[in-house]
Amino acid sequence: MKVTCICVAGLPRQSETSASVNGDVITVDGVPFDLSEVPDGGFADPEGENHPFIGRIERINGGLHVRLRWFYSGAAAEPDQPAVPPVFMVIIGAVPDPIIRKPLTSEVEA
Repeated sequence: MKVTCICVAGLPRQSETSASVNGDVITVDGVPFDLSEVPDGGFADPEGENHPFIGRIERINGGLHVRLRWFYSGAAAEPDQPAVPPVFMVIIGAVPDPIIRKPLTSEVEA
């Protein structure tokens, strides 16, 4: 599955997005979306507002192509994120976190 991440700063205390893929099923924030019925050369338009997709879901040459709205915490991220949306190819497993994070700071004991 080709996953394009459209990164969006979330509201305060909003959960950050996490996603994983297992074949034609993409699970986003714990909710599975079975995309197996999208035909080769065809597409599906997500309906309603309770989905993470932006635009059409397409199957091109047997592979699914999706664009996900990826929420992140502004407090943990660098202020400048990539201008070009990150794209990942995932067959099975977690979708990598596309956010450029601030360096971790460690407290030094006095």
